[in-house]
Amino acid sequence: MKQIIKRDNYLKRIIDKKENGLIKVITGIRRCGKSFLLFNLFYDYLIESGVKEEHIITIALDDDTMVQYRNPDELSKYIRSKIANKDMYYILIDEVQYAISKDELKNPDNISLYNVLNGLMRLRNVDIYVTGSNSKMLTKDVLTAFRDRGDEIRVYPISFKEYYSFSGGDKTEAYEEYALYGGMPLVLSKKTDAEKMNYLQSLFTEVYFKDIVERYETELPDVLEELTDDLCSSVGSLTNASKIANTLQSVKSIKVSSTTIANYLNYLIESFLFSNAKRYDVKGKKYFEYPSKYYCTDIGLRNARLNFRQQEETHIMENIIYNELLCREYSVDVGVVEIVEQKEGKKTKKQCEIDFIVNIGAKKYYIQSVLNVSTPDKMETELRPLKNTKDFFKKIIISKTSMKPWTDEDGILHLGLYEFLLNENSLEL
Repeated sequence: MKQIIKRDNYLKRIIDKKENGLIKVITGIRRCGKSFLLFNLFYDYLIESGVKEEHIITIALDDDTMVQYRNPDELSKYIRSKIANKDMYYILIDEVQYAISKDELKNPDNISLYNVLNGLMRLRNVDIYVTGSNSKMLTKDVLTAFRDRGDEIRVYPISFKEYYSFSGGDKTEAYEEYALYGGMPLVLSKKTDAEKMNYLQSLFTEVYFKDIVERYETELPDVLEELTDDLCSSVGSLTNASKIANTLQSVKSIKVSSTTIANYLNYLIESFLFSNAKRYDVKGKKYFEYPSKYYCTDIGLRNARLNFRQQEETHIMENIIYNELLCREYSVDVGVVEIVEQKEGKKTKKQCEIDFIVNIGAKKYYIQSVLNVSTPDKMETELRPLKNTKDFFKKIIISKTSMKPWTDEDGILHLGLYEFLLNENSLEL
């Protein structure tokens, strides 16, 4: 029997939204497993929970046998013809962008498919799920298309916990493999290092860049590629559009405006290739306008874009922790704490960084990511900003060890990296 990668957290999120009266929109970077989640895992769940096959209407609009249903009117007729009684029907539509024209995207009020699905929702015994993205329509556009009737389930590449449940073996070896090749699902089916590297590199050139250039009619594709390289090379570093524009001009002799760079940054975020973490002043309780940090949605894609040349463990670990926090549906910012020092009778102010400020509901956590804290001085450097927040929210240091969790005399929780990644409740220890 073929082993499958379990996506239990995402499956649960879909199940929790089942029959809620909204159109469930599965979003995420292309090739991260959205279709498999919907058409395999969720489909199997419905069957196992007693739903009859004829009550699950599946439509893959990229299938050449279903081309006629890219016409919203034909799609409506087909779906309605399948609804034979008042029992609940589940409609699963993959690659939904094929039924939405580019012109319609410019005026979402006139999207025919939206009106068709909205009409179906009025039947009350219909539950609708859609997914899709390509060069014509990024996943962000799919969500926008359904406006107030869309309920998003954001899917990320495979987490380390999902990866390890599939691969097994030694945790350290599994992590090193994951930190190199990341969590794009098809990577796990590749047998050799060369196959994995080629697949990841081709995703940029054959999928992601083509999508962005066509969707946004990008005039400077070379700049888009250079920008991507710069972001991949400096994950976790503070930057902004002006700084990147200056770097491209001084290092690459590429003259481009900061406005163009800002637009291209948004394109990369909207295509889910990167995420942006804003800086937050802990004591001033406000956000800084700039600079901010950018993290790659998949560390394997980041490594592949750099031809696997830059393997800085510290930055890779920080990126993996950031992605894991997003997978757990936390809101994540970068923290800044101002510390006042007194030397020789003079007061000086210094800004210290907290890697992540994590929020979910009323809970808040401060997290430092550190490769190791092998010396007392190194430990004190990492603890210092945490101690100076002057509040009572939980403070955590994650280091690359296999140690058991422990709490020091200042109430700061010390977590090993594997404990954090494999235990979804580790922040509560």
